Amino acid sequence: MIRTGIGIDAHKFITGDGFRLGGVDIAHSSGVAGHSDADVLIHAVVDALLGAAGLGDIGRHFPSSDAQWKDADSGQFLERTGALIREARGTIQHIDATIVLQEPVIAPHLPAMRRHIAAALRLPEGQINLKATTTDYLGFTGRKEGLTAVAVATLEMP
Repeated sequence: MIRTGIGIDAHKFITGDGFRLGGVDIAHSSGVAGHSDADVLIHAVVDALLGAAGLGDIGRHFPSSDAQWKDADSGQFLERTGALIREARGTIQHIDATIVLQEPVIAPHLPAMRRHIAAALRLPEGQINLKATTTDYLGFTGRKEGLTAVAVATLEMP
C-alpha cells in the first residue's frame, strides 16, 4: 500500500548566532527557539514520515516534556524514525520539503541538507527533494520573526 504523510513545523527566531536547519549549521544573526535543536526541516520531515507510516507524530515519539530531548540533535529523531519505519517493514519512497523564511538565503545549503537527511534515513539522495522560498515579507516569516517547513513523505507499507 502506498501512503502519504504531511509534516509542518515552525519556530521563532531569538537572539543568537545561527541555527541548525536540515542538520546543517546556518550562520545568521539570530538563533531559533526550541526544546531540541529546533531544526524545523527535520521536524517536518519526521512528522511526514510518521504520519505516512501511521505511527503518530513527533510529539509522541520525542516529546518536549522529556528531558532527554533537551538540546538534542534532531538527526537522532530522523534516524530513529527511519528505524521505526523499517521495523514496520515500510519503505520510504520519496520526501519533498519546502523551507519558508525571509532570510538568510538557504539555497546554497540545500545540497548539504539533502545529503544529511538521506544519510540519516539510509536513502539515496535522489529520494529527497528540498526547496526554499520566502513569503515576500508577508506573515511572521516575512517579518523575519521565524521560519517554517512543510514536508510530504511517500511510503510503501505492507
